[in-house]
Amino acid sequence: MNAAQSFRWLALIAVAVTGYRIWVIGHLGIDPYVDEAYYWGWSQALDWGYYSKPPVIAATIAAAEALLGHTLLALKLPALVCYPLTALLLNAIGCRMFSPRVGFWSALAFLTLPLVSTLGLFVSTDAPLLLFWALGIYGLVMARQTNAWRHWLLVGAAFGLGMMSKYTMIAFAGSALLVLLAEPGGRRQLLGAKPWVAFALGVLIFTPNLWWNAHHDFPTFRHTAEITRLESRGLAPGEFVEFIGAQWLSFGPLLTLGLLWAFLRTRRLWHDEAYRRLLLFVLPLLLLVSFQALTGRANGNWAAPVFVAASVLVIAFLADAGRWKLAIGAVALNAVLGVVVYHLPDIARGIGVELTAKSDPYKRARGWFALADQIAPFVAAHPGAVVVAKDRETLAQVIYRLQPPHYASWNPDGGVADHYQLTTDLNRYRNRPVLFLSRTGQIDDVAAHFETVSPLGEVVVPVHRNFERRLSLFLLSGFRGYPE
Repeated sequence: MNAAQSFRWLALIAVAVTGYRIWVIGHLGIDPYVDEAYYWGWSQALDWGYYSKPPVIAATIAAAEALLGHTLLALKLPALVCYPLTALLLNAIGCRMFSPRVGFWSALAFLTLPLVSTLGLFVSTDAPLLLFWALGIYGLVMARQTNAWRHWLLVGAAFGLGMMSKYTMIAFAGSALLVLLAEPGGRRQLLGAKPWVAFALGVLIFTPNLWWNAHHDFPTFRHTAEITRLESRGLAPGEFVEFIGAQWLSFGPLLTLGLLWAFLRTRRLWHDEAYRRLLLFVLPLLLLVSFQALTGRANGNWAAPVFVAASVLVIAFLADAGRWKLAIGAVALNAVLGVVVYHLPDIARGIGVELTAKSDPYKRARGWFALADQIAPFVAAHPGAVVVAKDRETLAQVIYRLQPPHYASWNPDGGVADHYQLTTDLNRYRNRPVLFLSRTGQIDDVAAHFETVSPLGEVVVPVHRNFERRLSLFLLSGFRGYPE
């Protein structure tokens, strides 16, 4: 198998896998996950930044909707496209650094990772982040070989676009610098202008988001600091164990064993230029986020970019060790696990097991359309009303499905904990009635701020025997404003 054949076969497989995932989305009958609906709202008001993330995710959703209309497929299209493109880049990286066979199986390993199988059904900021991370590694590999301007500019563009996707991309710059410092040729390149121009290009691309944050009191930076608990660190072994378990599940059982085996051979691998580069795109971020988990909090996907280089590292290492059967078996096992997760509801029905809130992995993406459709007549009956709720999830799902012209977050304290609180203010709608959506049915604290309160009823959508969506609706008028 040569490089061209490797690319063609992989492209065919990527198209088939993507088509299968599109079918799975329809077959599962799922609605948008909360973050998907939330990001869709951003895409309706394109800007250089949003409360918790930079703008690329909103821009890609807007582009997908311009192409496919307001459909669930359009919402998920960025994920459906980005992961296969990342796999194709890994094929190119593996071919360039090792061999076409390593490139092919590295790409297939990434495409079938449990992490990618799961995220491949749901749009998230990880989709463009991993794509630009892989593009940056490819650009750096080429730049080290050719020192051509086009390859350095590719590195800079990938870095900038990655930063506009998710701030985790800053770790790419650190790893790239370590790669250059670790090699005599790289150190010589650092004495020239090209790497620094590449970095400047990345910063320039990222500048609009910096400008947006500066004009909004840096909400994205504040949010990032809050979720990483930078101000309250302490030993949290439970968080660490949970994080490591999440990495094992994300990378797959056998591939994780292969990665650990490679780590044990780090001293030997370090002397090989190709392995050293891959290790420097795996270990720094993995160690950093592991330390975060040990001393505070780290979500399982925070180390997701590690798996880009790790996919190539493990396959190449197993190939050099003469363990091709193990490498192929690891990829096959992950593919089977992905299919099993996709078809868990079918398997449960087939063996006569009832899905419950505890056993349905897709429960958080069920029942929202049906719930919003029951709310729709109330919205239509009060066309001038402002749709208001306390929680981000309810607002995001109702806004995505019904697209009400006016909405706001209930925010008497004036704090900013999501994009709705940052961009909406109920005080702007004092002369309009309010359609309030309550999960608890208790709104005494809300009613005190209005002259009249009229209960409209309750909407309920059973999802499982022990799980349902339920909202109480109230029509409020005469808003007095929030207390000073």
